[in-house]
Parts: sequence; C-alpha cells; structure tokens
Amino acid sequence: MKTRITELFGIRYPIIQGGMMWVGVAEMAAAVSNAGGLGVLTGLTQPTPEALGAEIDRCRAMTDKPFGVNLTILPSANPPPYEAYLDVVLSKGVKILETAGNNPKEFIIKAKAAGVKIIHKCTSVRHALSAERNGVDAISIDGFECAGHPGEDDVGGLVLFAAAADKVKIPLVASGGIADGRGMAAALALGAEGVNMGTRFCATREAPIHQDIKEALVRAGERDTNLIFRTLHNTGRVLKNAVSDEVVALETRAGGCEFKDIHHLVAGARGRAALGSGEVDGGLVWASQAVGLIHDIPSCEALLERMAAECRMAIERQRMVFASR
Repeated sequence: MKTRITELFGIRYPIIQGGMMWVGVAEMAAAVSNAGGLGVLTGLTQPTPEALGAEIDRCRAMTDKPFGVNLTILPSANPPPYEAYLDVVLSKGVKILETAGNNPKEFIIKAKAAGVKIIHKCTSVRHALSAERNGVDAISIDGFECAGHPGEDDVGGLVLFAAAADKVKIPLVASGGIADGRGMAAALALGAEGVNMGTRFCATREAPIHQDIKEALVRAGERDTNLIFRTLHNTGRVLKNAVSDEVVALETRAGGCEFKDIHHLVAGARGRAALGSGEVDGGLVWASQAVGLIHDIPSCEALLERMAAECRMAIERQRMVFASR
C-alpha cells in the first residue's frame, strides 16, 4: 500500500499509532512498527527526558523498523521541559516526531535541521494550514469522533477529512473513529493518505493495559463514550464509566463547576492506575467512538494485515458496484 505517508516514513502500511499517555511505551510502539505501521512513543509518559532516552533505547532493541516520538506541547503554569525532551529525541537519532498542541516554530526549525520529519496533529483545517506554513511534513487531523481532545468545533471526520484534503498540500492522515479497513478506505477516498489510530490499538494483545480494560472496549458500543470538560471549553472524549458519568453530572448541575471540583476524578494518576489494575470505573479511560467497531483483541500484526485486506476489499467492492451500472 503505497502513499506519500508510507514513502515519507518508510513503512509498509499507511497506519500510525498515535501518541497515547501511559500506553505509548516501547512494547506498544515496537509491536506496531514490526507489524508494518508506524509505532509512536509518548514522550511525556516518561517522567524525565533521561527516562525518555532510555525508553527510546528499549524500543530500538525491540524493532529495527521506523518509529516516532510524540511530544504534546500545551500551555501550563508549570510546563515540563519540552525542549529537553526534544533534545533527547534528536540526540538519540529518532527521525520521526509527532507533535500536538502548540507547535513553536523554533522547535520545528531545530528538529528539521536534525533531519527529523514532523507530523503535526490538529483538530481543524485552520490549524492544519498554520502548521503547514510553519514547515511540518505531514498533518494528522482529528475528527470529532476521536478520543482525547477533539477541539471545540465539533466537526466529524466525514466532513473534516475532506475539507482538510481540499486545502492542505502536504500528506494528510485521518484520525478519530477509525478501527478497521473500511474506515481506512473511506479516509483514502476522502483524500487522506493514511490513518492514525489510538483506541483500536488499546484493544490489541500488545497494548500495555489490563485485560479487563481491553474487554471493556470490546463490550462498548458507539454510544458508550462521554464528552467531558465541555463547560470548561477543553472538550475530551472518554469511555462512559462511573467516573466520567460523575464528571458530566457535576459539569451540568445548576451553577456548573470549576476544574478544582472535578480534579480528584480526572487526575492522570488515577486514570493510569485504572489502566494497570483493570478497574474500569477507577478513573478516566480515554476512548473514541471507534469502540463501537471493536469486536476482538488481536495482535498488532493480525490487525494491520486484516485492515489492509479489508481496505482493498472495500475499494474493490465499490469499483464493482460502479462497473455494474
């Protein structure tokens, strides 16, 4: 399957495992890369830049295929040392960087000078065009169906992918709500040249999360996610469970709420503990509407091979439909 994305990153299939907090570790990224996709380590999952360097070394020991590192840059009163994390990526010779959030020009210049290819993740066409002007090599654009933060525009992938493809000239990757080869075929038809998946990779054998969480993703339907932080203008999509239900209830009560009222529910440490213990109602479990399309827990290799076959079948099926008219 040859597209500008496979050519840019030197991968067999145009399928990217996006950065996921607590999930994007060496075992996950290496499994995806070995299966022919692009595995991605999540930089800020590691507590220090030095720890990220060690994780890059671990990943390199598990795969000789290309892999990348995600660095999500967000405004904060006490930000992590983003540039130190970037310096580790560069010093370790990683050649693919997935960025999200803010995308400072000076970071782009520094990374590009080291021969790094940058794919920037965003949620709107206007932000995609800004990143393109700033010199990134590819755009990953998130539809409203995605896990994590879909932005505040509420534009679904069916429209957003096509709208971005109409404007963006560099390679485009469709992200959000994609879990099988049918979704990949649709994304390619809309003008994307690859897909990015997070939730689907969480329900694989190699994902470093508890089996009970994986099985909860399989049981969930397309309506089993919650939108949280809506009233705080920082919308996030998570699996529907006792914790996210309580967050929604607090946000929608008379008088609303402030972040301090829900912090104890949404703390990252609590969500990380839930992923490790398998306690589905123990914390936030970030998940997209793609849960409605997840019916098993395959290996990454089996998943990617199946997706490629499904994608080819979907394209061929449409060709035959039109040929018969």
